[in-house]
Amino acid sequence: MTPALAARHRARYLDALGDGVAILRTGGERNRSNDTSFKFRPHSDFWYLTGFAEPDAVAVFAPGRDEGPFVLFVNPRDPTKETWMGRRAGIEGALQRYGADQAFDIAELPERLPALLKGAPELHYTTGFNRDDDHQVLKAVRRLNTKCRDGIMGPGAIRDTGRLLHEQRLIKSADELAILRRAAAITEQAHRGAMSALAEGLGEWEIESLVDGSFRRAGGWGPGYTTICAGGDNANILHYTTNDMAVPEGAMMLLDAGCEFDGYTADVTRTFPASGRFTPAQRELYEVVLAAQQAALEVVRPGTPFKHVNLASQRALITGLLQLEFLPGTVDEHLEGGAHTKWTIHSASHWLGLDVHDVGSYFTPDGSSRPLQQGMVLTVEPGLYIAADDESAPERFRGLGVRIEDDVAVTADGHENLTGSIPKTIDDVEAAC
Repeated sequence: MTPALAARHRARYLDALGDGVAILRTGGERNRSNDTSFKFRPHSDFWYLTGFAEPDAVAVFAPGRDEGPFVLFVNPRDPTKETWMGRRAGIEGALQRYGADQAFDIAELPERLPALLKGAPELHYTTGFNRDDDHQVLKAVRRLNTKCRDGIMGPGAIRDTGRLLHEQRLIKSADELAILRRAAAITEQAHRGAMSALAEGLGEWEIESLVDGSFRRAGGWGPGYTTICAGGDNANILHYTTNDMAVPEGAMMLLDAGCEFDGYTADVTRTFPASGRFTPAQRELYEVVLAAQQAALEVVRPGTPFKHVNLASQRALITGLLQLEFLPGTVDEHLEGGAHTKWTIHSASHWLGLDVHDVGSYFTPDGSSRPLQQGMVLTVEPGLYIAADDESAPERFRGLGVRIEDDVAVTADGHENLTGSIPKTIDDVEAAC
């Protein structure tokens, strides 16, 4: 996140904020074990508006202030702590490198907060993440509102930060799309490497190591979520992340992995055979999922209600399940009754961006499915999951799980498949293995 891109995000947000004031916190380090912490990642909302990646910082956005609307509270420089834990920008760095109009020591936040909130009709702040933060903010609001007889007023309403900000994040700019394309390109390298390396008997953890290492070697932050390397029947565990088994003979691997680059993540799934060649049953099931993905991709364009992406996918999946004799009946009967969901399990899409399951509502204010717009980015990811012990399924398919997932940007007249060049037809997958 360059300072210039964060500044453009702030300008849009401040315009939407109007007379309100917003408070965002980057979050703190989380304990991993005893006295060690997980690697820190800033909260996506905070990163989007500031580009500041240190823990325990607070940003206040207050349009109309004479001193400027962007105030950062940060940890000050400390040579001893920086020797142990890493460099800090400090107050001067917050001003010079991150474009803050004012910057202060984080310890000064309780003292300065009432003045920043004074006169604002509403406060944009998300409660429930940290009890101490909530107490500090609500105490400042209460302190102001007890002085109303003196003509001093604090915010009369508190709105969740996401009401405005997440609507903005949902529509990606050209700069954001460029970052997502880079994440997609790195992800392609990793998936191709995994297809080439996979062999029967190889450990799932070995593919995980190859993929995650590929992300870092190419300049990414690493995986945008825990990499899923699911061999054989493990593919029927949707969020399988233990990755600790050898890939069985004759099995496929479901690889769900996406690189995070500059905070934005790809989210891609491919399913491919450890032997390098699909068996007849694997091929049959795979072709159904591939057809379902193509059907869903065909409806991704401006104006299409979001739910129609899943509907197109489900129709194609049901058609395939009927042809493979999983079910009797008709497509419409199962769309209504839902018997097919035993094997399809999940919806075919979600938003994508700074978060792998990105923010933004799927519905309009009246409750209808939200129409797709240019700049939205979503996944298209149908799947079929046939557990090894599923006696209701045809025997030849038991133990097979297939998901095919791409990252798709809505354009002015259709869509751009950001990850479409990663092999996914049967011929292309076998050639890559």
